[in-house]
Amino acid sequence: MEQYALPIANLIEQLSHLPGIGRKTAQRLAFYILEMEDIDAEKLSKSIIEAKDKIRLCSICCNLTDEDPCNICRDNIRDKSIICVVEGAKDIIAMEKSREYKGQYHVLHGVISPMDNVGPNDIKIKELLDRLSNDEVKEIILATNPTVEGEATALYISRLVKPLGIKVTRIAHGIPIGGDLEYFDEITIAKAIDNRREI
Repeated sequence: MEQYALPIANLIEQLSHLPGIGRKTAQRLAFYILEMEDIDAEKLSKSIIEAKDKIRLCSICCNLTDEDPCNICRDNIRDKSIICVVEGAKDIIAMEKSREYKGQYHVLHGVISPMDNVGPNDIKIKELLDRLSNDEVKEIILATNPTVEGEATALYISRLVKPLGIKVTRIAHGIPIGGDLEYFDEITIAKAIDNRREI
């Protein structure tokens, strides 16, 4: 096994915890960081600390923001009668790139996954239901990823929302099963929104 000075080993260990980063990639990143100019390494570390310090959840839609409410919730032009429910904040960026959707969002910050000990109370479903207490919302679009967990979460939410008399639709499945919303192009997302169906 390769031996590194303790600070390097710690850096490699921390980097290897990032999603999609294996041990070899963590080693390459660690040595790249060590070879950076001090000012660039300092900028990197400050940007991480600043993001962790300043980013919080929007009190309305649970999106990641540095202002509360977020810019989407503050936008009076957006249709407040429709809420698109997504798994994560990065999914909003993918939806916005399509330029087709003009309503509000709600970020769940995960999906129901019994295998991972994630239940309905571990994601932002209660906050979604709280938003539905007024008569302004007429439709919920469920845009969770087409995975087993995403489908289960969509079904669970639809069973909670339908008795409230709110239309519940699901984005069309032109998006392949097992795919992540953030990786699809604007046309695919636009078609999925246009072809959504009631569930």
